[in-house]
Parts: sequence; C-alpha cells; structure tokens
Amino acid sequence: MRNRGLKRAPKKSSSNSKTRDLGNSFMVPGAPWLHSNRAIVPLMALGALLLCLVFFVKVSFSKESVLASESIVDQVYGVQVVNEFPHDPRAFTQGLLYGGKETLYESTGLNGRSSVRRVALRTGKVLDIHEMPNKFFGEGLTLLNDRLFQVTWLSKTGFIYDSSNLTNIGTFSNQMQDGWGLATDGKILFGSDGTSTLYHIDPKSFKVLKKLTVVYHGHQVYNLNELEYINGEVWANTWMTDCIARISAKDGRVLSWIYLPELRQRLEANGNTGIDVLNGIAWDQHTNRIFVTGKLWPKLYEIKLQRIKNPPKSWDTERLCMPPPYNFERS
Repeated sequence: MRNRGLKRAPKKSSSNSKTRDLGNSFMVPGAPWLHSNRAIVPLMALGALLLCLVFFVKVSFSKESVLASESIVDQVYGVQVVNEFPHDPRAFTQGLLYGGKETLYESTGLNGRSSVRRVALRTGKVLDIHEMPNKFFGEGLTLLNDRLFQVTWLSKTGFIYDSSNLTNIGTFSNQMQDGWGLATDGKILFGSDGTSTLYHIDPKSFKVLKKLTVVYHGHQVYNLNELEYINGEVWANTWMTDCIARISAKDGRVLSWIYLPELRQRLEANGNTGIDVLNGIAWDQHTNRIFVTGKLWPKLYEIKLQRIKNPPKSWDTERLCMPPPYNFERS
C-alpha cells in the first residue's frame, strides 16, 4: 500500500436412501376395520410415501446447498485481459474507481506526490488534478452522491471533494486504525486499514457502524488494501501480493481468490523494472467491466475472470495471498 522505503516489515459420507412398498404394511391381520376401508388405505400409504419423498428431497437439497457454499470458498480465478490502456507510470496508485463516460478517478500516494485526479480511460490522459499538501500521503478513494471521499496513510484526516471539479470541500476524521482503502455500495462506506478488519462506515457521521474480521478457512486475512464494491462483494487487494480477495460484505468471509501474477510479470518482461505492487480495482457497473492496475504501472487492464478448475499442486493460498501482518513505521 505504500512505498517499501517508508516502512519496516517484521520477520515474519453420504448414505443411500432406500424406499419400500408401504401399500400392504397397513393390512394388519385381525384388524377388520382396515379391511373394510380398502379404498382409503392405499391413499394413506401414498400420502405417507409422498411425505417421505418431500423430506428426503429437502434434506438432500439442504446438504447440496451447504456443499456448494463451502466449495465457493475454494475457488481460484485467473484473468483474461480484454483490453489494456495507458496509465501514468509516475502514479503511485492507492485508490481507483470508474467515474462514468469513459473516465476514472484515481488517488495517488507518496508524500509530495499525492493527488486526486480524473483520467481518460482510453488514453490515460489526466483531465483534472488536485495536488495534496506534502505532508499527506493519499490513499483509498470512493464516490458517493457526487462527492469523492479519500483517506490518508498514517493520518486520521480524510478529505471530501466535489467530483465535478476536484475542489476540496471538506475534511473528516477517520476512525479506523489507519487509512488504506475505501469503497461504497451507494449506502455506506467500506474501509480498510491494513489489518484484517473490513469496516462499515456511516458516510455522514463517519462513525464505524460495524467491524468484520476477514477470514479464509478460519484464518485472518491481513494487509487489506485498495477496495472496490462489486455485486454484493468487497474486492480487496492484499498488499505485497498478486491476489485479490473477494469478500462477503455481510460477514467478512473470503468467497474466492483472484490470482494475477501474469500482469506484473508481463510488465517486468517488457523492461518495466521500476514498477511496484498490484493495486487498484475499478468496476463499471453499467457494462460490468472490471479494471485493475498497480503502483507505478504504465498499463491499466480491463479483465474478465476465468475460473481455474484445477489449481496447480503448488497452489498455496496462505503463501501466495496471505502474508503475515506488517508494522509500518517511517524510517
């Protein structure tokens, strides 16, 4: 989420159901009242059989639903690059979102280089920019009701901008431990602070409404970075990895992972040795397009997910996507 020079990381069985003919089970010898109601008994037997079948189907469906929800957690996705666009290689991307009309809003970091900008998607041209005071390190950014909200690193100060011209129209106090990522579902703000906590925040009072601990198979997922809300999920870059976690906005469970090392590897293979980590997710909800980029990356990518049906044996979620928590200090 930040420049490596600015921080220090510490060392770190199903059973087969059987059915049987119940038709004669009610014809008990010595019970003449049953023999006198031959027309009713088969109906009773049929009713009992139907009740058993309904119960069996309900239990089976319930089991399948549980298994399906459990299997989602183990899904891993790669990506197909649909388009690639120019991106400012000097932009230390900390927040990214789609602004409509083929534009993006972007928050950049580093003290003395932090900004909020509006960018043309297809050309990468900066259309408008607000440069931040040197003492602030720009971080996560989101758009709600024509206002841009931005948090800052190692600071409790957040900024509010008019999305039409990027004029700073207010500030707020961030109640998270730090400012890393922001997103919105149109009602509340979601926030991250580099821990395993996903915050629900009131966009008017900025009070924390709820804290969810993000977990994968019972293990906490730390270093949650840039955020984007997509179809009921919060997608989060995990800092210092090539992974995006797809998180349930309701309970904090990681539903699946997206693994994107080839984007960084492709840039490095083309001589872009000065790039930093994957960071920045934007969603165009009207066309369902998804865009990603990274810090100091010269490219921004439109991607589509492709499920990896058989992840390689070397796949290790904790090793690749879940590094231990870091402590950040100015050196």
